[in-house]
Amino acid sequence: MKIVTYLNFDKNCKEAFEFYAGVLGGKLTMQVVSESPAAEHMAPEHQNSVMHACLEVGEQVLMASDTMNATFKAPQGFSVSLQFETPEEAERVFAALAEGGEVTMPLEKTFWALRFGTLHDRFGIPWMINCNERECT
Repeated sequence: MKIVTYLNFDKNCKEAFEFYAGVLGGKLTMQVVSESPAAEHMAPEHQNSVMHACLEVGEQVLMASDTMNATFKAPQGFSVSLQFETPEEAERVFAALAEGGEVTMPLEKTFWALRFGTLHDRFGIPWMINCNERECT
């Protein structure tokens, strides 16, 4: 079994996932509605929406799509947690994700980690950035 985080966006999934691919690296694949077999069944305003995005970073996967209805709500009650092996890499990613967003806990040394911090990026996604002194088990 593999647990994969799936995010929903309000018409900005493409922008967000292109940004995440630039920050995290990896292989990005996306399918927009207009390029799918479902295109003829979708409203014109959804033709440029992302039907499915997948960012593969090593063996890890982050997936997403645009919400195709008016019930979109800002994410809450969870965070995407990234675990880093070096403080330098944690600092680089934290700074990139924080740009244009809101830092909720500055990235700093804690009693449990070399670096830990939390933020909401400019797309409203909550992140936890962690660099443990030892591997998390």
